[in-house]
Formats: sequence, C-alpha cells, structure tokens
Amino acid sequence: MTHLLEARDLSVAYGGVKAVVGAGFHIDAGELVCLIGANGAGKSSLLKALTGMVQARGAVTFQGHALAHLASHEIVARGIALVPEGRGVFSRMTVEENLAMGAYTRSDKAGIHADLVKVFDLFPRLLERRAQHAGTLSGGEQQMLAIGRALMSRPTLLLLDEPSMGLAPLMVQKIFETIRAVSKDGVTIFLVEQNAKLALEMSHRGYVMESGRITLSDSAAALAANPEVRRAYLGE
Repeated sequence: MTHLLEARDLSVAYGGVKAVVGAGFHIDAGELVCLIGANGAGKSSLLKALTGMVQARGAVTFQGHALAHLASHEIVARGIALVPEGRGVFSRMTVEENLAMGAYTRSDKAGIHADLVKVFDLFPRLLERRAQHAGTLSGGEQQMLAIGRALMSRPTLLLLDEPSMGLAPLMVQKIFETIRAVSKDGVTIFLVEQNAKLALEMSHRGYVMESGRITLSDSAAALAANPEVRRAYLGE
C-alpha cells in the first residue's frame, strides 16, 4: 500500500543539536493524524523538514514521489500546505490580499474565486474584515486567516503547527471545530499540537514525540487511554 505521505529515518540537526532523530511515520488519504509532545520535542522541526524549510536527512515521499531537494514553493504546488506556528500572516497586507497569497501557485481564476467564497463561508469573520490589515486582527482571527490562506492553495495535505497556541478557550474551540470541518470536507490533516487532549479527541491516529524521536504510535483512542500518555500529556 502506498501512503499519501511517508517519512523514513528523518533527521534534522542545527549545528550539533539534533532536533529530529530517525523519525518514521505515515499519513493516509482522508486521515486526521496528530503529533503530540512537549515543547522542544522537535515537532515544528519535523514539519519544517516535510515542507523543505530546513535541510533534513532521510526520505520523504508524497503520493509516491520523493520530496528531497524540492524547494518549499514546489512542495506547496505538489499539494502540501503548512499553517506555521505563530501564524505568519502578512501584517501590512489586507485579509483578502493574504488569502490571495495562498493561491499564488494557481492560475485558475474561477477556482480561486470559488475557494475564496468557501473560506469566507468557513470564517465569516474574515469576510467582515476582508479589507482590514492582518496585523490589526486578534490572535484568533489571525489563526483563521492563516488556515484560510493555506486552504487557498487547495492542499491535499494540510499541516497545522500548534493552532491553539495563545488563544482563548472559546477561540480554541472554534478553531478545532473548523479543523474538524475541513477534515470532513476531504482534506487530509497532520496536526501538531501541545493540547494533547483536544488533539487526540479529534484525530484518527496519533504519534508521540520525545526528544526528537517518535516513541509511540497508535489509534488516537488507544493513546488517550495509555497510562504513560495520560500521565505525561493529559495531566492525570
């Protein structure tokens, strides 16, 4: 069976510091898979390796094709989009201009317009603020914008890096409801999240990362019931 995305022996180092060590995992089409772990475990570095933002050793294949040596924009064009930690919106551009940037690899004007309408349906607040500069939005609104911008590339696989970080509980709930809706719409999702309880509740499968290594993998329900996971990540 060919997985949608598969990583084998993936490693990332910054100088002498090993951020990711021999990680192996896979994601199948239609899945919502989470990666949980403490701050500094290497989760963000792993996502950056998948998207060509940092140099990595090992092999990554997407839809059966190797991603090695591809630039980040080429990986986006292949169908992988990243919502980065900290959102990374273009603060001096409007909401609508930010969303247009998400579609920069596309030339199908009718399709782009249709996807813009879908994003505004998903996030009505962005429609209300379409002419507002992104830097003036609240943290939750910027997270909506970052997700919407990624969806404008019409990804096959959406990578989410700590989408709940720094958000009020009600906004976290809204963001996670949206992630669930995007998943049900057919987009495969790889969710990196420190809020292990929320991540496991909504995922099909999960991986646990500790000190740069993937140490556990199982169904989300099994991980949520695992005594080690409950003690280390669920506060029980």
